[in-house]
Amino acid sequence: MSQHNTPLLDQIETMADLRALPEAQLRQLADEVRADMISHVSHTGGHLGAGLGVVELTVALHYVFNTPDDRVIWDVGHQAYPHKILTGRRHQMRSLRQEGGLSGFTKRSESEFDPFGAGHSSTSISAGYGMAVARDMQRRHNHVIAVIGDGAMSAGMAYEAMNNAGADNSNLIVILNDNDMSIAQPVGALSSYLSQLVTSRPYQSLKGILKEVASRFPTEIEQTAKRAHSLAKEIVGAQSLFSQLGFTHIGPIDGHDVGQLVALMKNLRDGDVTGPVLVHCVTEKGKGHPFQSPSFEKYHAVPKFDVVTGEQVKPASNIPNYTSVFAQELIKLADDDPAIVAVTAAMPSGTGLDKVQKAHPKKVFDVGIAEQHAVTFAAGMATEGLKPFVAIYSTFLQRGYDQLVHDVAIQNLPVRFVIDRAGLVGADGATHGGVFDLAFLSCLPNMMIACPSDESELVHMMKTFAHYDDGPSALRFPRGEGRGVVMPDTPEILEIGKGRVLSEGQDLAILSLGVMLEEAEKAAAQLEAEGISVTIADARFAKPFDRALVTKLIETHKALLIVEESSPGGFSAHLLQFAANEGLLQKGCEIRVATIADDYIDHAGRPGQLAMAGIDAAHLVALAKDMLGEAEATRAEAP
Repeated sequence: MSQHNTPLLDQIETMADLRALPEAQLRQLADEVRADMISHVSHTGGHLGAGLGVVELTVALHYVFNTPDDRVIWDVGHQAYPHKILTGRRHQMRSLRQEGGLSGFTKRSESEFDPFGAGHSSTSISAGYGMAVARDMQRRHNHVIAVIGDGAMSAGMAYEAMNNAGADNSNLIVILNDNDMSIAQPVGALSSYLSQLVTSRPYQSLKGILKEVASRFPTEIEQTAKRAHSLAKEIVGAQSLFSQLGFTHIGPIDGHDVGQLVALMKNLRDGDVTGPVLVHCVTEKGKGHPFQSPSFEKYHAVPKFDVVTGEQVKPASNIPNYTSVFAQELIKLADDDPAIVAVTAAMPSGTGLDKVQKAHPKKVFDVGIAEQHAVTFAAGMATEGLKPFVAIYSTFLQRGYDQLVHDVAIQNLPVRFVIDRAGLVGADGATHGGVFDLAFLSCLPNMMIACPSDESELVHMMKTFAHYDDGPSALRFPRGEGRGVVMPDTPEILEIGKGRVLSEGQDLAILSLGVMLEEAEKAAAQLEAEGISVTIADARFAKPFDRALVTKLIETHKALLIVEESSPGGFSAHLLQFAANEGLLQKGCEIRVATIADDYIDHAGRPGQLAMAGIDAAHLVALAKDMLGEAEATRAEAP
């Protein structure tokens, strides 16, 4: 299973096996878990850095608390690989993020040790508070622990949850895994000692006595007693933003000192702590990574790599990916237009804006994990004449939808949404799938939506978007490489809402949107080989779409197949409504749509996901033949 010697880890099949270990062996166990995780991820690729940083914390949590009865919620799920190794899934780790294998995130259907599924950040405290309320209502006594990273704490949802839980004085443990930015004093012996003190029975009893005494004195003396209680909290370092929200604040503590972690967790488990508690745990993201050089992102996500040398295995390719093409074009556009700015929500490298920032450091704004703020922030810019390009993954744009509707669309502001990872996303699976944006954007009045079919089209569309000021717009493109087409020397400004015909036939018309053109061309080639004459058209724009083109395709073909990499309710739904209202459905043309199946598509490679979704070339060919058969039958029945 592993290239490393893991004698302690090899003994652990259940939580009872873990808890039977002497505490003195937990340091060795943590080292073995870290080595085991590195070995597995070297074969599968995946999120490496966050998990390496929480190995000791994971060991301590499962060693001390009675999981799964005690609930541990891992925010986002990037850091859950050690958790999976210790909770009965070690033998499946080589299937991580592979078709039919383990999810790269926590997943309720995968294990009873995953009480809450994750994929997006900043949800763990809200979920944990909900679990704590349910526990109290059902008169159970289990613990609820939410582990959240410092980056995820930049999202407002985390503070909304803390404000609610603090006001309710619910028994909830929040562990802040601080692995990047410094938000408190450095870890030291005094801080470690005080962290133990604040969770111990003597200190908790002191707090209880002070509270009881304060309630029995007249108002003037009561204020003095309360001040004494407040001063006691300040002495032990607990007075902070978090304590103002009603949480007992503990730390910072060393997140790699497993002995200290176990002692603290035992105090939290067995002590008289009441109400919500926040433990500030300082860790090193990527701790123990095998790579030779440091990394700005501490190996957040990596491809397969050599576990000995650390050399990453990346297939050689000269084809640019869509993200890099977007970034290069935005740099050129920003060179010539002082009004162009860019906004991202904690994804500068993922969206390519890190490159733009190097060229234009004052024009790129990273607002942290705060998509709602990002959208309205850009709206404010647009009111003052700037041209904001908001680069957000499709799956994360969902988090800013209310702001997109209320603050951008209703006011018809020219904010340009650059939607990366649109469509199916491979190994990240359903939680990160960008399949809903066409449906939730197409329903908005005044929204212009363009979908490039290849990297050359993306270049033209970037030029078009830079000059589009009539209202909000969205440019969506997929994860990964382009098609290797010849890139244009001079970008063109495209006519809004105008599609194009790539080849003409008489029997079947395939109208494709975006990168599904590649599957459409594969299907057309097979159909042509079987004697079926096929027209291939590229819609280019989902909204407004080319009504004249659609009308012509319906009036001149036996069948029309509309293809999009989107959930039902998107481009094709609006096209069919148009066709029905214009009486085009009575023209004798058999019309079908091929969208992503009305389901959540699990993690797999792109070919596997397209097949599961029912929109790969093989499915298109089968659908086309069925359509033409129906069309012929209808013609034969006609008087």
